[in-house]
Amino acid sequence: MKKATSFSSAGFTLVEIMIVVAIIGLLAGIALPNFIKARAASQANGCINNLRKLDDAANQFAIEYHKNTGDTLNFPNDLTPYIKLNRAGSIPPCPVGGDYYQDGTIGARPTCSLGTTVTPAHVLP
Repeated sequence: MKKATSFSSAGFTLVEIMIVVAIIGLLAGIALPNFIKARAASQANGCINNLRKLDDAANQFAIEYHKNTGDTLNFPNDLTPYIKLNRAGSIPPCPVGGDYYQDGTIGARPTCSLGTTVTPAHVLP
């Protein structure tokens, strides 16, 4: 009695694997620029939010100490009581690594050292 032997292969061919790899590469090529753009936009929004909080803290300081527009401001020492500080006990930094500047007067808007050098810009609207 003879047994029937079958050699059915239960795998994928090289062409099928190459097609799947090409499709994954195409999807990654489409998705990665969008992820990078979304990350840059969220970092800029975080920086702008920090700038807005600095501006609000300066306004609160001016109201509490009866300061007028153009009066001097000791940045950041005058603002630290009005802002939630980070773990290091300082004003939260720009998410990208820029530095915050205040020109030392009430009414001046705070700026980020990156400003318009990056896209999207790190400036208050």
